[in-house]
Amino acid sequence: MKASNQKLGTAMLPNHLGIIMDGNGRWAKKRGLPRPAGHTAGANTFRTIARYCSRIGIPYLTVYAFSTENWKRPQDEVTALMRLFKQYMEEALRDFTDENIRTRFIGDTSAFAPNLQDLIRRTEESSKDKTGMVLNIAMNYGGRAELANAMRQLAREVAAGSLVPEDINEALIEKRLYTAGQPDPDLIIRPSGENRTSNFLLWQSAYSEYVSMDILWPDFTTKDLDRALMEFAQRNRRFGGI
Repeated sequence: MKASNQKLGTAMLPNHLGIIMDGNGRWAKKRGLPRPAGHTAGANTFRTIARYCSRIGIPYLTVYAFSTENWKRPQDEVTALMRLFKQYMEEALRDFTDENIRTRFIGDTSAFAPNLQDLIRRTEESSKDKTGMVLNIAMNYGGRAELANAMRQLAREVAAGSLVPEDINEALIEKRLYTAGQPDPDLIIRPSGENRTSNFLLWQSAYSEYVSMDILWPDFTTKDLDRALMEFAQRNRRFGGI
């Protein structure tokens, strides 16, 4: 499919796109399938959309893969998700070598099994010198947990005497977030028809545009992404001004 930025113009694409990949379980239920089947279908959609975003020139893409709250799901579903993450990273090491995509994982990855942590490190290491799109995969991620982690870092610096509380400002907080050094998301897309932030990039999304789409994530296509990008291009972003 020909990239939609020929219609939009590269300057009208978001510099940073966030996607809440929602609806896998409902997709499976509608088809009488177990929930893990929905996650498998959703993983295939993720690969397609990530490659497409890279091709059309989006510099940063952050996808919500597994939240800090997702551990509460049934054990068989969590196990299936861990298996999918392992499969993705093995494929990334094997098949993504020709893709100019730098992959990063944001969230508390220390909670994962040692073999998964090793794959995360290897995947990040193998793509660290890539110069194309930065792909952030949010795993065991929560916006509140991210902010609490940043506060702990600042508190330790204050306790050590290297920082005084009066010097703490937004810039210092941003430098201690998982996305430090990256621009805030311009656009966040949520398929599935839900209208919640779900603890995703709470600090970074203060002025993000949201597009909610009544499409379950496994059914999401590049044409749907094009429609969301066209809607974003027509928004008048004022950032609190007139």
